Amino acid sequence: MELPPTPDQSLYELAFSLEEAAPPLQISPSTLKSMVASVMDTLIEHQIPATVLVKLPRKDAWHSEIEQYTHLLDVPHAVYYLEKELESEEVVGETAIAPNPDLTLLTPRPDHSPRLAVPVAAESALRREYFLIVLAERFCGCVLAHRPRSMQAIADPLGGLGDFGDYEADAAQSQRKQPLLALCSFDPALVKVVLAGCRAAFAAVPAIALENGQSAPVQVATEALLNHWDDVFPVPSAVDPNLLNLFLAKQVRHQEDLWRRIVAYRRQTDAIEALQRQNEELLNTIRLKDEFLNNVSQELRTPLTNMKTALTLLNSPNLKPSQRQRYMQVLNKECDHQGSLISGLLDLIRLDQPATLATVQPMCLSDVVPGVVSTYQPLAQEKGVMLAYTVPDNLPPVSCLATWMKQIVINLLHNGIKFTPRGGQVWVQAKLQGEYVQLEFRDSGIGIPPSEIHKIFDRFYRGRQATEDGTGGAGLGLTIVQQLLLRCGGSISVKSRPGEGTTFNVLLPIYHGGTDVDLSPEPLV
Repeated sequence: MELPPTPDQSLYELAFSLEEAAPPLQISPSTLKSMVASVMDTLIEHQIPATVLVKLPRKDAWHSEIEQYTHLLDVPHAVYYLEKELESEEVVGETAIAPNPDLTLLTPRPDHSPRLAVPVAAESALRREYFLIVLAERFCGCVLAHRPRSMQAIADPLGGLGDFGDYEADAAQSQRKQPLLALCSFDPALVKVVLAGCRAAFAAVPAIALENGQSAPVQVATEALLNHWDDVFPVPSAVDPNLLNLFLAKQVRHQEDLWRRIVAYRRQTDAIEALQRQNEELLNTIRLKDEFLNNVSQELRTPLTNMKTALTLLNSPNLKPSQRQRYMQVLNKECDHQGSLISGLLDLIRLDQPATLATVQPMCLSDVVPGVVSTYQPLAQEKGVMLAYTVPDNLPPVSCLATWMKQIVINLLHNGIKFTPRGGQVWVQAKLQGEYVQLEFRDSGIGIPPSEIHKIFDRFYRGRQATEDGTGGAGLGLTIVQQLLLRCGGSISVKSRPGEGTTFNVLLPIYHGGTDVDLSPEPLV
């Protein structure tokens, strides 16, 4: 059922009131621009004479196809531009009028298309709408976009008219805006209803113009248009189906182009984000390297300072034999500490060097662990610590270089013996656990405080003191163990209580075939 047009009637609501109207659409400004471009491209490509009534944002990108159509000098046409407000003094007929923010204008373009100043009431729904109406001999159609009051507060981030601007340059941004209500139809009956709504708005011009003090020129021009309305805006009785097919094909191509631009924009955005992440990682790597160098300098300076102090005291003429012996022990201990630091640093540097593809061979723990344990038996006996191991021969081989496995066992075994008091025990046990082989290092030593467990794999961490002589290592052993396990796809965890001992659980992946594996490490610092 058709509603009677009123001067402030929404064209969208008027068209939607028809029983057979197309279903409502929610679209972005970019899609609206694509629909307008498809209609105009159809007129341009097939040189179709037409009368066009249009109200769109003032930005050039929205009018490019319309401007192209107006320059088809061999094709009869009339393009009426409806704009929201004037930028400079405009002319109606032979009379000049000053700009007025309450006016909505039909203004000319460079081709001297018809124009008319049409004041619209401040509360009119036309102020919240954009549209394109095309009338030709075998073709007619309208594209309507309505912005409900709930959407009026949406700001245009690109500047412009404040309703919505040229979102083509940033399609992704337009998708985040609240959608417009839109309707596209090629039904002559519906087009007539929309034109009736426009005529009702134009018929109210004299009264509104009188309030603005501009009744004379506006009334003359408006009445001239109203008197010849059906001649100026003729609606065909039927639409050529072939032209509709051409429009649909154009619209599909426009949507595909829009989609490709969105995909390209997203790829550019992803590339920028990837570069930003790489930049952040690079800055973080530089910061970590600076911190590492600073820590290395501090760690190397400490034993040198202690050795220099001991040498100075050894030169004292009144030095007693017992004191001389103590200072010599300090020198010996600090030399060992310095050597341990240097060895650990060299190990870290070797791990941090890029490696070529290496073929991981199956490695049995029974070929490595017993030999390392036997090497440490004399040290354990000297400290009065019982050292034992259990490594079954039937365990499946693991994926780890033999040299790496040996270094892992040496570091963990050395830690267990060093932090276990006389009379204590150290066990090494291997067993199968799912897709991994678990290698457990358990001691009955002094343990680790809960507050320090999360620090033990940090470089230069030496929170615990050795049980007897207080000798500390370089603080790099567990760091190296963790890095080696990461490189072969394994892991390490720790459980400990002060005074009750510590257990390190190492998980090594089971070997599943001879393949080339890239053992190049991630940067350690």
